[in-house]
Amino acid sequence: MIPALTMKEQAGRHDYDDQPDALAANLPVVEHSHARLLSTISRGPSRGMEGGLLARLEGRHRAVGGNALRAAVLGANDGLVSVLSLVMGVAGAHSSNTAILVAGVAGTLAGACAMAMGEWLSVQSARELAQRQIAIERDELREAPEEEQEELSLIYQAKGLRKEEAETLAAKLMADKENVLDTLVREELGLDPAELGGSAWEAAITSFVLFFAGAIAPVAPFLFLSGAAAIATSLAASGVALFVIGAAITLLTGRGVLYSGLRQLLIGMAAAAVTFGIGRLIGVSVG
Repeated sequence: MIPALTMKEQAGRHDYDDQPDALAANLPVVEHSHARLLSTISRGPSRGMEGGLLARLEGRHRAVGGNALRAAVLGANDGLVSVLSLVMGVAGAHSSNTAILVAGVAGTLAGACAMAMGEWLSVQSARELAQRQIAIERDELREAPEEEQEELSLIYQAKGLRKEEAETLAAKLMADKENVLDTLVREELGLDPAELGGSAWEAAITSFVLFFAGAIAPVAPFLFLSGAAAIATSLAASGVALFVIGAAITLLTGRGVLYSGLRQLLIGMAAAAVTFGIGRLIGVSVG
């Protein structure tokens, strides 16, 4: 189907170029985008395309994933790996269940708070930067509208419109005083004024909750078991959780579930093994 669709899109990509109503609705740019998108797909080695690349080419899908999903996956992963490593390190020093639980709970709360604060600062800083860029664009639009119109024209020429068409479209957009700033922000800065990076509080709360949830797997077995049985159960529960988180990461990366799950499992267990070994060495030295 892809080669046939590509030929049709290539043949019809200029159909709207000379229609005033279509120009006003920005349809020529959309048609050129479709033609470029299908052409890129058809040239791919597997005649397909990963979701991430598709999202970069097709602007309507740029919000897929978002801060909440990213914060959820990474928060759970950080909580699981960091607290598992902490618990194994303390267990390696031959400490009691009480010491392991205290360390695990303290590490969970500290890590969850740090993760939430980091996410909030990251998203909020990105939002404030975007707001500053929009303010600068607003000032430039007020002080040098001719230059902004020329920039719009150049943008649309880069997207495939002929110079005359791009200049006509830019002039029409500049005449719309209520929406021209929104157009400039989207076209020149690549920002969505309605989003601006998403909600900082949403990312922070999601990170806190998921970090805490990820940390439950390595800590919970020590509430009911002790010694080698607790360690083995903690590792088993954490291994399952690591694989699930690795599989969930494919929502962001588009990689295979088995590959991502096993990679996450190996990395997490390697970190736990390192800290367990260090804990054992420290425990022997102190002893």
